[in-house]
Amino acid sequence: MSGFSGFPLAGLDFYEDLEADNSKSFWTAHRDVYESAVREPMAALTALLEPDFGPAKLFRPYRDVRFSKDKTPYKTAQGAVVHTAPGVGWYVQIGAPGLFVGGGFYHGSPGQLAQLRSTVDDEVRGTELRTILAATAAAGFTIGGEKLKTKPKGFAADHPRIDLLRHKSITAGRQFGAPDWLETPRTADEIRTAWEDVRPLVEWLSAVVGGAGD
Repeated sequence: MSGFSGFPLAGLDFYEDLEADNSKSFWTAHRDVYESAVREPMAALTALLEPDFGPAKLFRPYRDVRFSKDKTPYKTAQGAVVHTAPGVGWYVQIGAPGLFVGGGFYHGSPGQLAQLRSTVDDEVRGTELRTILAATAAAGFTIGGEKLKTKPKGFAADHPRIDLLRHKSITAGRQFGAPDWLETPRTADEIRTAWEDVRPLVEWLSAVVGGAGD
């Protein structure tokens, strides 16, 4: 594998066209663009970052349409994740809008969710998470994740951290778009910096839910 030199804009154009024509015929005719401008650069990037963060999983380009009303066969972005615990880790994605980078707790078992809420309920650990999230947001990340519309069972509606207790997942993401450096090796440095910015959150969540069972 050659070294990482950036994400070609041809990859963004590929996904823009795929959104307009998500068909096997389009995919077959342009698969070489996907391989050279998307998958190969993503594989080279994650290999470069592996010594600092760990091995990554590149997602398949094919959608699982078995239980979906949307039968379009191909994903309209290429993602990769470095897992630090089940459902927890760093994330990077390239698609028509450009580069997206993030990290957090994306999904988990009932046991993991119970452990997360128990820890958030603790005054010291819960306040620690709030501080980490504030610092992550100050670094330019949007804090997100699926939330309950009401309070979780067993917790008071006026709990001082009820907003955090409602979370079923906790994520931090940053959309970079298509800056001038996207096609250059600097992209790896920008992603490395972004992942380091969310490292405190990823490590806190890994420590909390990493050992929780089902």
